[in-house]
Amino acid sequence: MTLTTDHAPVEIQRQHFGRVTVFRGAKGGKYPDGNQIMIAGSDTLAALDTPLVANHIGVEFDAAELVVMGHVHEDHMAGLNRIPQAKVFVHQADLPAAQSWEGLLATFGWADGALAETLRAKLEAEFFYAPRPDAKGYEDGEAWELGETRISAIHMPGHTAGHTVLLIEPEGVAFIGDIDLTGFGPYYGDACSNLADFRRSLARLPEVDAKVWVTSHHKGIYTDRPAFLRDLQRFAAAIDTREQRILDWLAQQPLTLSQMVEKRLLYPLGFDAPWVLGAEARSISQHLDELLAADQIQKENNAAGEAIYLRA
Repeated sequence: MTLTTDHAPVEIQRQHFGRVTVFRGAKGGKYPDGNQIMIAGSDTLAALDTPLVANHIGVEFDAAELVVMGHVHEDHMAGLNRIPQAKVFVHQADLPAAQSWEGLLATFGWADGALAETLRAKLEAEFFYAPRPDAKGYEDGEAWELGETRISAIHMPGHTAGHTVLLIEPEGVAFIGDIDLTGFGPYYGDACSNLADFRRSLARLPEVDAKVWVTSHHKGIYTDRPAFLRDLQRFAAAIDTREQRILDWLAQQPLTLSQMVEKRLLYPLGFDAPWVLGAEARSISQHLDELLAADQIQKENNAAGEAIYLRA
């Protein structure tokens, strides 16, 4: 179906599940875009997150009265500018990130300053970023009745502290957000991310009683449970693969955290973006903490007093 945008017609794929419509973002919802879920309740029109594709849907999105955010990152806020009238709900743990720029900075782990202002300008230009100080918090288990359908919140942190799976019933559609089942694997490189929580959330996700699973990015829509479980297992396995890479590095020689960051655990060598070094350091540090707790590695200080890690 071709829908009219503010600039030119854009072909947007859509799929219906009862009162639920999934609008696929560009390139299957690949970042920087995402997949938009709309729910046409008999009483309320609701959206789950607002990726870039929201800006191309038209009245079917612009009339939204309610937005429930699965988590807060710039690519999930990209359509909020269009619907100032909508009530916005965010898990309490991610609420500061939605309400202010300072809150978003803290979530990412970016220091305020010239670089932060450059990044803000980039988010404003590319994602139409604007904070929503009117956003309200919700807790695990909260539900929104839309009329003949409802949204329920199932807190599954790790990617962010507030990351939440949103289950739409009776359609049985689970919006699993940035548990996106991509080949990249889980992302836990923000200041608010938590690897141990992510592991627990991935283990719990199959317990959600759903018929359809929708990711924010790439994979999109699953209607076959065995395929969903297969890709979930592959996605989760990336964590252990990364941990083994660290062990392999340390089997060759002792390394400092900064030396491991230079080797790149998440991103390929040569890939550069403002967040890469911080994300690498935070991700590797969490793995190191796990390995230390399991007595698989040891930590000592080198001659300069810097922590150095080696195989136990």
